[in-house]
Amino acid sequence: MPEAPDAATAWRWLLERRPNTRGWMTDELVEIAHAAHAEPRLRALYPFPSHGGLHFLRGLPGEVRPGERLPHVLYGPPPYTVCSSDFTELGEVATAEEAVALLVAHLPPEPRQP
Repeated sequence: MPEAPDAATAWRWLLERRPNTRGWMTDELVEIAHAAHAEPRLRALYPFPSHGGLHFLRGLPGEVRPGERLPHVLYGPPPYTVCSSDFTELGEVATAEEAVALLVAHLPPEPRQP
């Protein structure tokens, strides 16, 4: 399965449900994906559906450096569960928008550039 070359393309493929790309078959991902894309801080990240959750990367897949793991939201029917990077549950909420807000509240600060 090809990976998108950048975050904007990854978002486009995800929202279009482009066949044979990551997340295209999962109906339960649609509501979370649209809510996350509406949030500018998440839209700047690379969306990475994997293992039942919508994860976010600051770089491209395979380029994640230590300390850059971010919280994610498990997709499925509501309620939605938001987890930390180590899969500790941060909370369960009723709507996709609440899940996005909770996730954003737990985003670590952007690493400083050397």
